[in-house]
Amino acid sequence: MFALGHGPRLVGRSRYCDFPPEVKAVRPVGGFVDPSLEAILGVKPDLVVGVQGPGLRDFAERLDARGIATFFPPTQSLIEIGAMLVGLARLLGDEARGLEQKANIERERAAIEQALAGRARPRALYVFGLRPVVVAGPGSFPDEMLRLSGADNVITGERNRFPTLGIERVLALDPDVIIDSTGGAMREGINISKELPGWSEVRAVREGHLIVVSDDRVLRPGPRVGQGLSILARALHPGARLP
Repeated sequence: MFALGHGPRLVGRSRYCDFPPEVKAVRPVGGFVDPSLEAILGVKPDLVVGVQGPGLRDFAERLDARGIATFFPPTQSLIEIGAMLVGLARLLGDEARGLEQKANIERERAAIEQALAGRARPRALYVFGLRPVVVAGPGSFPDEMLRLSGADNVITGERNRFPTLGIERVLALDPDVIIDSTGGAMREGINISKELPGWSEVRAVREGHLIVVSDDRVLRPGPRVGQGLSILARALHPGARLP
């Protein structure tokens, strides 16, 4: 909403929304996967915007039944994020702003692709949880972020977008580098280290090829995703001349 220039129209937000800072003045109405119907009805919106997720289709239908329009688009790829921005802008009566944001993301993506052309692609494991070990699988947003940042995800052939692994599987996969968002995305407050049982045997950990990522521009599928790609690409390719 703020990226599209319509922040003042926002009457409710998720408890996780914290950018830009002024959004914190807006009343929270639950989380992404556990929105409060009572709180939402209390702010009397004309439109409710959310993300696709378990149970949210039924939730959207409950809002629709009360005459409240909903917009719960997929956001697992840059194409879907661009479509989300254009679709939301269209609903706000300002499609041009959405097209502008979409073009910005595509321009940032293309610049990174050009800068990384010909560089070796490290095999990466993207970890989001440790108890159990939760990783980014095929078709997930972080899987796309890895690919567009010049790395190959070692997790392939999984049906689950965020599968769980045992440490033995991590050892067998033998990634060149590990992206660690356990302290950021999952708010566990614990990061991967040699001191954690089993992890000292993982080559990437033993050799210090660990990248800790907690920046929301990397973790959240939204209008700042192009900046997130640049952050991740710089971490994966420290010698590259990136925009």
